[in-house]
Amino acid sequence: MQTDIWDKPIEITYDGGDHFRSVCNPREALACLANSWPASPGKLESAAKRACLKAMAGEVPLSVAEAAFTKAAEAAGVLRH
Repeated sequence: MQTDIWDKPIEITYDGGDHFRSVCNPREALACLANSWPASPGKLESAAKRACLKAMAGEVPLSVAEAAFTKAAEAAGVLRH
């Protein structure tokens, strides 16, 4: 299993934007998608989950999971700029 971290943490907001969390790897991204995602799952969230699982299994580069998670976070309105 791949345990590397992303080049740069992705920050997401939660609790209505009052708090934020730094997500540093696919495992943390999966936890966020499962536990603290604001909307019901859609195509981008599902794609991010699949990409993170594949990255953890070493089937795709970490950058694929990072990009998918970033895209899902931006679409959900939780990406902290």
